[in-house]
This record gives sequence, structure tokens and C-alpha cells, in this order.
Amino acid sequence: MVKWLSGRLAQQASTVALMIGMLASPSLAKDPFRTSNSRPISDRTEAAFRAIFEKGNYTEAQKLLNQSDQNEPLSFALKGFITYINFQGEADPQRKQALLNNFKTYATQTRTVAEQLSKTDPLRGNLYQAAGTILEGGYIAATQGTVRGIPQILGNLQQAFRYLDAAERIDPKDPEVNLIKGLIDLTLSTNLNLPLSSPTEAIARLEQNAQPRYVADRGLALGYRDLKQFDRALQAVDRALSKAPDNPELSYLKAQILVRSQRHSDSIPLFQKALSKKDQLPVATVQQIQRELRGAQQRTNGR
Repeated sequence: MVKWLSGRLAQQASTVALMIGMLASPSLAKDPFRTSNSRPISDRTEAAFRAIFEKGNYTEAQKLLNQSDQNEPLSFALKGFITYINFQGEADPQRKQALLNNFKTYATQTRTVAEQLSKTDPLRGNLYQAAGTILEGGYIAATQGTVRGIPQILGNLQQAFRYLDAAERIDPKDPEVNLIKGLIDLTLSTNLNLPLSSPTEAIARLEQNAQPRYVADRGLALGYRDLKQFDRALQAVDRALSKAPDNPELSYLKAQILVRSQRHSDSIPLFQKALSKKDQLPVATVQQIQRELRGAQQRTNGR
């Protein structure tokens, strides 16, 4: 359970990660989170963000990540996110170990580069020290196992929340802070009954202050799915799809919600739609969609 949760946290924390591109001029900056008090995030960063979270195109995102800003912790967080997914889908032991080693490197770089950023931007510096710490927890779970790793993983979570609290004290309504903290809180509270988080507070964060909306609504759909509030989950994923209709991962998420609502036949076209763009998705994601599609087809046929 802890290993699975750490993987989910690594993905969630990275779900809001953005890359800073090679062009650092504020005149070229675009901040997808804020309409005021924006940060200098480059055109290349926005393109990478949209490639993953709006289009679900990991192939395009990887190309952009290869030219990312070495002083931006979010670029390393995204690299860690993609590497962790690839690690999960790799069968060859040597390549799997190499991916795990890379994941560790990106996790540490996320945290250490964020520490440097905190000198000039303490809000985002603390925010991504939290993300890096959670990614490092994922590495501990992958290497030590669930039993041996529990003390360190829980310690990492407590440290991550200290960073998140520090960021929130600077600006409690910041959309980036509310997106990341809301996603982490909701993941923890819907999967483990920990006093660190509350599903009600997490949902309020995502509904009221988090941006961009299609990422926040995706997080709400996941949370409501795990809380077994399927009508609300469908409403949230439909809102996300209205803003990002070409993202195959959103079609996949809606299919999952329909399966859990016992609407197996309705889910099949959505699984198939997600697989129509399998070339742009990680292998592990494609394999999981294919397994769940077969399950929906078997239930529909009464087998």
C-alpha cells in the first residue's frame, strides 16, 4: 500500500509540474497558473505543460524536456514523473534499474534546485521542495519495499507538508499552491486515513483557488472516484474534457469512473478512444488501459 501510494504521490506532485525553457526573458513569459503576480515561465515551459496535461502527449513533452532550464526545479520534477511511469512499464531488469537510478537523480535535483529557487521565490521554492521530497519517498518505496520503507516515507511526507505549509503562509490563495497541496491532500485522504490531510479541505482548495481548471478538475475526478461519489466524478471529468478534449488520459479516467459505476458497456468506447492515441502515451499506461478494456468487455459479454 505504501509503495502504491508513493507512486501515486509522485505522479500527483508531478501532475502540476511545469518546465522553464531556455528563454528566460520575462517579456516572453507565460504563467498558466496566474493572471496576476505571474512568474517568468517561458513559452517552452507552457508548451511542455500543455503537451502532458492538455494533450496527453508524452512524446512531445519528452522532446521539450530535453531542452529544459537547469535552474528550474519543475523541469526535473517532470522528468522524474515520466521516468517513474516508464520504470513501472519496463520489463528488462537492466533498463528498469537504469530508469530507477535516473528517477532518483531527478527527485534529488527537484528538491535541491528548488532550495536555490527559494532564495528569490520562497513560495515556489518551498512548493517544489515538497514535490522533490515526495518524489524521493517514491524512490525509497521502490527500493526498500513497503515494510522497511515506512518510517522514511512517513518522515518524507511530514517534511513535505512543512514545505507546503511554508508556501501557503506566503500566499494562501495562490493557485499553484492550492493545486499542488489540494492534489496531495486528496490523494492521501482518499487512500490512507492520515491526520495530515482532509478530503473536504482538499476538494475546497481544488474547487475554489486552484488553476488551471482542467488539471484541478482532473484531480477532483480522481478524488471523487476514490470516494465512490461517481456522479460528481463524472461531472468533474466532463469539465476537464471540455477544456482538454484531446487528452487520452481524460478519456481513460472517464472510462474508469463508468466501470466503477457498473456501466461497463458505456466505458468501452472511451477506453478505445484513449488507445487510439497510444503512440503518445507511456507503455505502462497503454498496458493498463488495455487490461481494463478487456475487463470491461468481459463483463459486458457476461464472462
